[in-house]
Amino acid sequence: MQSVLKKSGRTERAIVAIALLLFAGLWFAGPAFAGADTTFDTALTKFTDFLEGSGGKIITVLSLAGGIVALASGRFSMGQIAIPVGVGVGAGTGIPIVTSTVTATI
Repeated sequence: MQSVLKKSGRTERAIVAIALLLFAGLWFAGPAFAGADTTFDTALTKFTDFLEGSGGKIITVLSLAGGIVALASGRFSMGQIAIPVGVGVGAGTGIPIVTSTVTATI
């Protein structure tokens, strides 16, 4: 009987603590405005510059090298040619499209 009462007291204290944390979180929360935050602008700029520049070229060349290695192994498929082309097109034109879509949506 004593152990049941001890567990009951701990559970009640945990519920009260969670309720207090929830109340404090709601009471002190500030408003959030979508699109007004510039926290990650520098990271986004660096990442898109990398993918549109030398990073996109490196990824395309590595994809092309993987396709050539697969062709040299003797198994031919259109995916070995289409995937590097798709990666190159995606790295070159996909990033501005995605960035403009996200910017227009938000």
